[in-house]
Amino acid sequence: MSLACITPALGQHEQHQQKQDTTKQRSQHQTQLGMQHGDMDMQMPMSHAFSRNLPMTRNASGSGWLPDESPMYGNMYHSNSWMFMLHYNLFLRYNRQDVFESGSRGDSQFDAPNWLMLMGQRFVGERGLFRFSAMVSLDPLTVGGRGYPLLFQTGETYQGSPLIDRQHPHDLFSELSIGYTHMLSEEADVFLYLGYPGEPALSNVAFMHRPSALNNPDSPLGHHWQDATHITFGVATLGFRYRNFKLEGSSFTGREPDEERYDFDKPRFDSRAVRFTFNPTTRWSLQASTAYVRSPESGEPDEDVYRSTASVLYGKELSGDNRFLTTTLNWGYNFVDQDHKEHSVLLESTLQSDRFAVYGRYEFVQKSAGELGFDDDAFDHDALFGVNALTVGANRQLFEFGTVNTSLGAQLSVFRGASELHPYYGSLPVSAQVYLRIFPTVMVPR
Repeated sequence: MSLACITPALGQHEQHQQKQDTTKQRSQHQTQLGMQHGDMDMQMPMSHAFSRNLPMTRNASGSGWLPDESPMYGNMYHSNSWMFMLHYNLFLRYNRQDVFESGSRGDSQFDAPNWLMLMGQRFVGERGLFRFSAMVSLDPLTVGGRGYPLLFQTGETYQGSPLIDRQHPHDLFSELSIGYTHMLSEEADVFLYLGYPGEPALSNVAFMHRPSALNNPDSPLGHHWQDATHITFGVATLGFRYRNFKLEGSSFTGREPDEERYDFDKPRFDSRAVRFTFNPTTRWSLQASTAYVRSPESGEPDEDVYRSTASVLYGKELSGDNRFLTTTLNWGYNFVDQDHKEHSVLLESTLQSDRFAVYGRYEFVQKSAGELGFDDDAFDHDALFGVNALTVGANRQLFEFGTVNTSLGAQLSVFRGASELHPYYGSLPVSAQVYLRIFPTVMVPR
């Protein structure tokens, strides 16, 4: 997730930023931001969470990067030496999958997907930067142990059985992490990230924190091909930044969270990941990553996964009404063996302003008969099926109370599975939902 806190004095200066070095210019921005607070410590850490010389707007989930022109939704608080940020997202909704009952796998539910995160950071000496992050989700209570209905979704279990056509709830404690960065120069940093749970250096920003996904209550169907490792019970990441390039390596626990959503799973540190990220301009962030994930699914304990991902993120601040256009293109690939090779592709985009949002998501993902819960009498266990899904949605602000925004919205999804799946899902199942979204207002010049 990202937040924006930019003073009016920066407006003319930022018109020239495409012609200058992003890192140096953003460092000047942080200094001006600190000066704006007057009665506060002039060394107030207004920087990125993992660099004293990068902008806060590049903050994302884990140690990932967003484009610098991404919007930031949240509340900022200060003490003499600390800067704190509070982020949250809550949906109160009615969700019906397969509205016209064209197949036998639809379901409906009233629920409330949600999460809340508190981040804090402070300077340490002349070159150090310390940060922490704590994220919680009440999904186990407001969504339930079975999660919420979502056609063609798979991953994790409930009462010992695989969750199929449902998205699992997130753990109460979704992130408890700390990090330390040491500045080698204005252009170079080395950093360490530790989480229990936390997020390894794999894939791009987790869907819960991508600006392009914030309005959509649903998890992507390719979640377990792309960013399911955003809750990992035991992760250590070492990274190095030079200008707008970043290289990271992680050791982490491959097994995904168990059904006990209130506990802390055993840390194993049996998996590894490497990620390279490059922000060529203030509007783009590119990453490529690969990982060996040991035994991620409890239902298939002997299956290890080699996961590769690549993504492009775009963010642009538009003129007037605090409008932002954000887009994500994400590819994820799981390789188990020659009979288990599955791709996923996601393209999503959001146009967001103070008063309204319009958004869309397209996905293609390959899923096996076993993953979709079919026994050998219906299909070969390893039979592979392509699934397409298109979602469009919009919401409009109802009211704003202080820094809390409440919007009313709706979205529609259309699915198209392989022809072999039509007797079970229908040829073109349609899903719909209406919701109230509660979230922080975008941080704007004051």
